[in-house]
Amino acid sequence: MSEKNEKEEKSKKTMTISELPGIGPASAEKLAAAGYKTLESIAVASPMELVEAAGIGELTAGKAINAARESLEMGYETADKIMERRKNLGKISTGSKELDSLLGGGIETQGITEAYGMYGSGKSQLCFQASVMAQLPKEKGGLSGNVLYVDTEHTFRPERIMQMAKVKGLDPEKVLKNIFVARAYNADHQMLLIEKAAEIIKEKNIKLVIVDSLTAQFRAEYIGRGKLADRQQKLNKHMHALQKLAEMNNLIVLVTNQVMSRPDILFGDPTAPIGGNIVGHTAMYRLYFRKSKGEKRIARLVDSPGLPDGEAIFAVTERGIEDAKPEKE
Repeated sequence: MSEKNEKEEKSKKTMTISELPGIGPASAEKLAAAGYKTLESIAVASPMELVEAAGIGELTAGKAINAARESLEMGYETADKIMERRKNLGKISTGSKELDSLLGGGIETQGITEAYGMYGSGKSQLCFQASVMAQLPKEKGGLSGNVLYVDTEHTFRPERIMQMAKVKGLDPEKVLKNIFVARAYNADHQMLLIEKAAEIIKEKNIKLVIVDSLTAQFRAEYIGRGKLADRQQKLNKHMHALQKLAEMNNLIVLVTNQVMSRPDILFGDPTAPIGGNIVGHTAMYRLYFRKSKGEKRIARLVDSPGLPDGEAIFAVTERGIEDAKPEKE
């Protein structure tokens, strides 16, 4: 075998974590305990993440990451391969055909969908509905999967989910058993819950990760302009951890967001989502919810990589999220 072919064969060989340069069995064990159990998780990590997790040097961490990337052949690839990978995309229905149409067929895997709006606009109701829909088979608008739910505002209501499950013909008790809920008590706890999520995603067949709401804890802890930079830095890390989960596990990340009023906007709606560009640039789909008459809500698609901006009218009823009934003449 020629030296060139030998090198190619060596690069194609899949390594284990303990075989990475500078990572012995002890370091591999520490990395696994911190959630870095696969070459993929090492390859997409930053050197400082591995330094904190395993106590190795920054140079060693960099070499290990590069070796993992070479082993997985991470780099440039042709667009047709990306297209092939996108064929594995999954979607869940929101319960409303109008809202599904606005989103190009439903809420999509491999990215973050953000719903923001004022109190009572239907954000948490979308999370409850999605928790039920994700468990339906694909032919009924689901992904036959389970749900990871991070509740930051103590708004999770199992009774409401049971109500929605009955409407869809599902066993309410079984639906609740397939939703794994964690209450986040502060911003660091919220970030830790997402970092630890990778450990149970495959084990529990998780297809939907929900954070309701994304910014509440950050907003409460980091008050004033002096702490804005720290808040945005942590929020940025949190958003990228969520994005990594979505891409590496082909699952949906659905987050809700609070809003603030912009007094500097003289014309139009002064409502703006919390988190600024950090959240705006990382979320794949951004939905703005607002109240209308009675049960009706209006959803506006504010940002999307491939869909036009638009609006949809839906309803939040006792049955869950549905299409709004037409006005009687």
